[in-house]
Order: sequence, then C-alpha cells, then structure tokens
Amino acid sequence: MVLLALPESSRQNGSTMTQKPVAMPIARRAVLAGSAMLPFLPRLSLADTAPASDRFIWGVSTSAAQIEGAVTEDGRSESIWDVYARQPGRVADGATPAVACDHYHRWEEDVALMQRLGIGAYRFSIAWPRVLPEGIGAQNDKGWDFYARLVDALLKADIRPMPCLYHWDLPQVLQEKGGWFNRDSAAWLTEYAQAAVRRLGDRVNHWFVLNEAAVHAVFGHGSGEHAPGVTGGDAGVLKALHHQNLAQGSALRAMRTERAGLTLGTVLSLQPVVPDSDRDEDRQAAIRWDAVWNRVTLDGLMRGALPEILAPQMADLVEGDDLAIIKAPVDILGMNYYSRFTVRAQPGWLFGIGWGKARTDRFTAYGWPVEPEGIGEVLRELKELYGNPPVLITENGAAYADVPTGDVSKGGGRIDDQDRIAFLRDHVRVMQKAIADGCNVKGYCAWSLLDNFEWQMGYRMRFGLVYVNFAGNRERTPKTSFDWFREVARSGVPA
Repeated sequence: MVLLALPESSRQNGSTMTQKPVAMPIARRAVLAGSAMLPFLPRLSLADTAPASDRFIWGVSTSAAQIEGAVTEDGRSESIWDVYARQPGRVADGATPAVACDHYHRWEEDVALMQRLGIGAYRFSIAWPRVLPEGIGAQNDKGWDFYARLVDALLKADIRPMPCLYHWDLPQVLQEKGGWFNRDSAAWLTEYAQAAVRRLGDRVNHWFVLNEAAVHAVFGHGSGEHAPGVTGGDAGVLKALHHQNLAQGSALRAMRTERAGLTLGTVLSLQPVVPDSDRDEDRQAAIRWDAVWNRVTLDGLMRGALPEILAPQMADLVEGDDLAIIKAPVDILGMNYYSRFTVRAQPGWLFGIGWGKARTDRFTAYGWPVEPEGIGEVLRELKELYGNPPVLITENGAAYADVPTGDVSKGGGRIDDQDRIAFLRDHVRVMQKAIADGCNVKGYCAWSLLDNFEWQMGYRMRFGLVYVNFAGNRERTPKTSFDWFREVARSGVPA
C-alpha cells in the first residue's frame, strides 16, 4: 500500500490552494500483475568493463533526431519526424530537424566538448533511417561509418559510448507499412538490432534498445502531438505500447545471441502519479495513468505481465508467447525523470484523465513542475517492488529561458543559467540520498549536452549544458551549468 499525501498548501503559477493533508491509500500492487517481490537482478556496475575502476558514471545524453541534422545526406532516408515537422501547425515556428545542431558535421567539436566536460559516458541514439534507409534489408555503409567514427573518437577520449537503438525516429517507409501498429515491427527492430551489434559490437559494450516507449505511444499514437501524429486514442496507445514491448524483448534476445558479454538495457520514463484531490474519481484516474505510463513497460519487462486494470483492453493484442518474449532480463535499466504527474478525472482525453495542479511553486520554462523528490520515490519503488535493478539515470534536466550576454555568434558570450544548476543540484542530491538508502544507481546522465530540436516545441526550449546559436551557424557556447557539471563529474559532489 502506497500512501499519497497531499500537503496543506498547493501552489501552481502563483495561486494557492489550502487544504488539510489527506492520506490516500492507493493499492498500487493491486494494479501490478502479481505481488511477490522479484528475484534480485545481478548488481552489475556500469564500470565493470572500464579500464580504470568501479566508479559512479557521470554522463550526458542526446538523440539523433534532435541534434544530427543532415537528414538527406549520405543515403539517409526520411524519418517520421522529418515528415511530421513539415506539416503546417505541427511544430512551433514551423521548425524542422533538417539541420538541428548540425552534429553530423560537427561531431568532433561535440566530442571535444564532452572531453572538456570530464564525463565518463555518452548516451546517444543511432538514426535508424541513416543506417537502414528502407528500415530493413540493405544497409547504408556511409551511415554506419559515421557512428563508427563517433564511437572511436569517444573511446579515444575515454568516454564510454552507450547507443540507444530507437529514439522515436522510425523510418517513414516503415510507418507507411503501419509503423508500431504493425506486429511485424518486432521483426524490423530485431533485424536492426542485430545489424547494429554486428557493426559496432566489437567496440560498444553498453546498449539501450528503446527510449520512452510510453511517451512515444501516448503522444505519437494516442493524442497525435508527436510524430507520426496518429490520433488513435486509448486503443492506439496500448497497441503501440504492446508492439514496442514485443519488439524490445525480441531485440534484446537477438543481441545476446549475436554477441556474448554485452551490457544491455532499455530506457523508461518513470514518474510518480499523484491524484489531484481525495475524490475517488481522481484516485482512480491516478491508478489508470500510472498503469499506462509506468506499468505497461515496467511490468512487461520485469514480470512478463500486464497491469490488471488494463488487461481487458489489451487482451486482443496479446498473442501466443508475447508476454514471455516481452519479459527480457536487462543488465541495466535506463530511467528518465523530469517530474511527477498530478492528474484528475477528465472525460474526453486519453484514459479519462487530465492534468491537475502540481504542488510546487517552481516550474521550468516548459511549464513542467520542479519536483526533485520524485526521483527518489521512483528509485525506492524500483528497490521495493522490482528487486532493486541496476539503474542508470539516462535523462534528467530542464528547459529555461537562457539569455546570453555577449556575442554567441563566434562561440563567445555567457549564459548564466542558475535555475538549471539549481534543478540539477536538487535532483542529484535526492538521487544520492536514495543511493545511501540502498537504491542500486550506477550513474547519472544530464539531459542534455546541447540545446536541440525539442520535438513539437521546435527550438524554443533549451535543455543543454551548451548553448547552440540557432539564429546563426550553430556555434556552441558552454553555459555556467557546463562548468558546474564538470565539477560534479570530477568530485561527485553537487556543490
């Protein structure tokens, strides 16, 4: 039984709602498939294969669709985001990822920035349409050569490459075959995963398969706010989720068969779900959203099960030994955390939920609440309910209105982003407290190295430790947070 307590004072955007604290018992185990604790997974360290020592890893993350650009160069085909962004009204200011941060041409500069940052790991993604332009079949040597050069440069800089196979940039040719609504997507991803290991597995040990399957399903296949822009409602969300889970399980098995000794994982967006009030409708909405956002992926991966509350809706999706395939042991669990969810019952949106008032007076430029305590809540739940798996924080960061002083057109100027430093510091401190309490956290990657193409918000939202001059020639200027994070990576202490 988890008690979700509402504080006396709740604020959002300057308004205050005062109420007595209400302890609301929500039997979250009841919506999990099975209540028995899982066997402990091997306590593998991210540094087990490092030439130096078994140390906590500090790193940064990016994704191909958000930074690479060069979307028509060297044999790359279109992704769903290339097509989506060209549709009028889809992305703020009509922005597209066509150039993004121009990382495809400036990758050496970006590796030098990471080396200067003093990090030990870099989680990036491989652009599926760059290496398999038809999604399956013929491979693009020029695409693989780009990633080979990147990996070699990272290793030379003593930075561990940790590629993610899929960060939302499905080749458009596969979308035209049904995309994640097609069960064949499991075979597509598996073929791609095998190709990646054959091409880079001699140098890359740590791999992640998917990034945030729930986010991709909800906003890309349910509400249509992300690529591919499908408004499939509840059924669309669950179908895309199930097929991503199935593809992930199949790919993980194929990668282990392809090459022994790899450290394999996947990345989930995990966020505590809090009801907006003590009304039963809001409590039930919180249980539903927790099941959709957190449990379909987590219970599938760790237990080979569906959340009971969603099992009737997903029954027609499950065939044969699907759940046995989806239950795939991982060596490392990637966890992305940004905030809690505060939800209320709201007929008309997905799963009958709407957004409530977050109980904080801190918000990012994106309007996301700043709730560092939530990262500890997720880590403790993984410890208590899921056997304390080895966890890498693969994304944690915030968008703020970074206003440079001085000339950034030549990579100069200054961006004193104290709000971002406070965000990162508070989350790292909560994470470190969770580690002291026994949570099995192996590393932390800040989102993100660079300001980038932020999906439907285009270039309006800046998450980077490095400022990118999108109004000019994509010049890079490290922010004050860059220097702060460099010291954290050196000392392990968030001053």
